[in-house]
Amino acid sequence: MAMTRGFEVVKKYQDQAIHLPKRATKHSAGYDIEAAEDIVIPSFWESAVKNVAKNWAPFRTYKDFGESIDPEAMKPTLVPTGLKAYMPENEYLQLTCRSSNPLKRNLMLPNGVGIIDSDYYNNEANEGEIFVQLLNFGFEPVEIKKGERIAQGIFLSYLTVADDQSLSLERSGGFGSSGTHSLEKQDG
Repeated sequence: MAMTRGFEVVKKYQDQAIHLPKRATKHSAGYDIEAAEDIVIPSFWESAVKNVAKNWAPFRTYKDFGESIDPEAMKPTLVPTGLKAYMPENEYLQLTCRSSNPLKRNLMLPNGVGIIDSDYYNNEANEGEIFVQLLNFGFEPVEIKKGERIAQGIFLSYLTVADDQSLSLERSGGFGSSGTHSLEKQDG
């Protein structure tokens, strides 16, 4: 019997001891996903305070406040997993934060959940490698070591409406690309 869903290691990490996700207990819904490399998640507040402080002049004027913050310093960190996931066309992999991340490490997924569509698998841009976006709302940087569990993945089915009129589109990129499809030739 062929498997209908699962995880694989992307080529870039083939010989780097990446663990395929596993459920912690018999009744766990999520598969624990680990970091593929050591990475530091900078403190959101540290970045904000440093950017504001360098332009203090009591925050210049309220109108100019946003201009004193470097937008790059405020972005979430993409943590590589070295994994890709395959599943039937009517399923997706939902990435969720581990319940201990906010409480113990001040880490969160800035978008609440991540959605890995079935057509992300083996895409040309990055082979379908899964990245976990993390934001550190604590006051100190957080160091994540390779092999640390950073998220959970849950395979779910989805439904479409009776008169679904999705366009005939093909994925044309990797991470964050579902809105940048190229049109296929359409009938009519």
